[in-house]
Amino acid sequence: MEINAGPMWPAHRIAGTKDMMDNAIINWFIPEKIIRGRTNIEMARIFVFTHLFGPVIAQPMAIFLYIVSPEINFPLEVMATGIYSFLTLPFVLRYTGNMVVSALLSFQGLAAISLFGTYYYGGFSSPFLPWLIVSLLLGFFYLSKKAYLVIGLFAADIMIFLGFLGWSGLPNTVPLEDLRILAWLSIVAAVVYMSWMALYYARMIALRTELEIEAERFRTTQRELEKARAVAEQINHHRSVFFSKMSHELRTPLNVIIGYSEILLEDTADIAGEDQQKIKDLGRINKAGKHLLSLVSDVLDTNTIENDAHVLDIAEFTLGELIDEVIASALPLIEKNNNRLNIECPNRNETVRTDKTKLRQMLINLMSNSGKFTNHGKVTLHLSIEKGIADDQLHAFVSDTGIGIAEDALPKLFQEYIQADASISKQYGGTGIGLAITRKLSVLLGGEVTATSKLGEGARFTIDIPAILKPDNKIETAKETTLVQTDKTQAKAA
Repeated sequence: MEINAGPMWPAHRIAGTKDMMDNAIINWFIPEKIIRGRTNIEMARIFVFTHLFGPVIAQPMAIFLYIVSPEINFPLEVMATGIYSFLTLPFVLRYTGNMVVSALLSFQGLAAISLFGTYYYGGFSSPFLPWLIVSLLLGFFYLSKKAYLVIGLFAADIMIFLGFLGWSGLPNTVPLEDLRILAWLSIVAAVVYMSWMALYYARMIALRTELEIEAERFRTTQRELEKARAVAEQINHHRSVFFSKMSHELRTPLNVIIGYSEILLEDTADIAGEDQQKIKDLGRINKAGKHLLSLVSDVLDTNTIENDAHVLDIAEFTLGELIDEVIASALPLIEKNNNRLNIECPNRNETVRTDKTKLRQMLINLMSNSGKFTNHGKVTLHLSIEKGIADDQLHAFVSDTGIGIAEDALPKLFQEYIQADASISKQYGGTGIGLAITRKLSVLLGGEVTATSKLGEGARFTIDIPAILKPDNKIETAKETTLVQTDKTQAKAA
């Protein structure tokens, strides 16, 4: 990160200071909870750095006081102890984890030591008096959100100092002329100390600028996404209108073609000889029309499910009624490839309360799929009610002995317009949408559909939905839960 600190502080100097403040020794003093925030950790680093190395730059002042003092006395001991006591504050920060407490001790400690030095070493001409202003600046720096507390404590310190000064007067510990060199040492130490703080401030300004730039980029991206979302919604609306029109425009002429072809087939059923080829052509027209109608219906049904996700026609019926209707529609599809149909239903009289039409469509889709990919094999339909403590579940599965599905292709099964293998559509036909419709319907009915298979050994598709679907308990957020159910299905399939 490049930081422009102006001509007084080139970027390489700031980078050097940053390296010093980012080393392992500095970071050791910073508690875990402070590390979580970028601004807090930067302030904690400058706090630790200045309090570890601050006494070092103040050490010449302590040595000079020792030289000019006539003896080792109480003021000298207090000043030396006060200067080196700042080394303990990084440990206070580490073991309390409280930046406010540590900063208050630093602010009050520096104010106290500067006032103490002012009292014993020169009075209002003391070289320690400027450090009182430094303490106030540090108070505002570390405790900017508690400015009134800083001002109050600082005012209290001044009042106590003036009161004590008026009561006892100034002692003459060291002659004022002997403190001139100490004044220069104090100025140099204060400049170095405040320079560290200025470097930190420059870093924070640069960091804040970068954050503002990133925030503006985020806002710009958000506006673009809002525009894209609005366009997508408009496109989706036009798409829904288009599918509604196509439902009539495509199905009507296809049904007419299929109807006329069936009429012609009935009229020419007894014709033999040379016209037999024409009968075959009519049969091909009829089959092609039905196939095209099936493909169109799949696509249009998907759109209907998406737009009418909350529309459920809940009714009560028996498993026997459901099986009879499913067999009537699915048996020709299964027998087309010379397959046998096996029905397993322990109790045909079990009652179910759900959307019969959607459940029937799910089962027909699965059985049609099994019949298409099985040749001279067996397709099994199983229906049962599993009693539970909370509620009963309708458990249904369709299994076959067909070509099976590769393990790595299972997660793709329930995605729209995608087939497990790209070569399947060429060999077996289809749109790859039947299983996607089944998954959406299962979610709509409050359940899920899963698949297990081994390549060359057949496949098994399982449906689990509530046996009693109440209107007030139906899935109102089916569109939102679709992604969740997809993840669960893929996880189980894998």
